[in-house]
Amino acid sequence: MKQPVQELMAQYRDNLFAVAFNVCKNAQDAEDVVQDTFIQYYTSKKEFESGQHIRAWLIRVAINKAKNVTRTFWRKNKLSLEEYMETLAFDTTESEDLFETVMGLPKKYRIVIHLFYYEDYTVREIADILKLSESNVKVRLLRGRKLLKEELQEEWKDDE
Repeated sequence: MKQPVQELMAQYRDNLFAVAFNVCKNAQDAEDVVQDTFIQYYTSKKEFESGQHIRAWLIRVAINKAKNVTRTFWRKNKLSLEEYMETLAFDTTESEDLFETVMGLPKKYRIVIHLFYYEDYTVREIADILKLSESNVKVRLLRGRKLLKEELQEEWKDDE
C-alpha cells in the first residue's frame, strides 16, 4: 500500500512538525526534517501494510532525521547573532550599534558591506568571492549604504 504524498502531507505534516520540533527545538530545522521525511517516503520503494504503518514509519523517520540534525557539526557550533555579538569586542557602543545595524540588512547587502568595511576586501576581490560583476558589487554597496543611512537616521530621530 502506497498513498499519494499530497494526501499524507495534508494529513500528517503538523504531527511530524511537532515531533521534529520537540527534538530540534528550532522551527526551521523542524520544517526541513518534515520536508526530508516526505521526500524519503516519496523515493522509498517500501510497501506498507496499512495507514497506521505509514504513519508510524513517517514518525520514526522524522525522529531519526531530527536527531541527525541536532548532531551535525554546524548545528553544535551555531551561534545566534546575540551570542556572536557577545564574543566581539567593540571600541564604542556606536560601533557595536553600527555592526548590529549592518547585520540587520538584507543578506545581499550585508555580505558586501561586511566584506568591504570589516574584512577590508576590495570591490574586485568581493566580486571574485561572490562570483558577481564588479559593477554589481558597487551597486550593492551603494544600496546597502543607502539602507544603512536610512536606518541610522531613524535611530537618531528616535533618540531626540
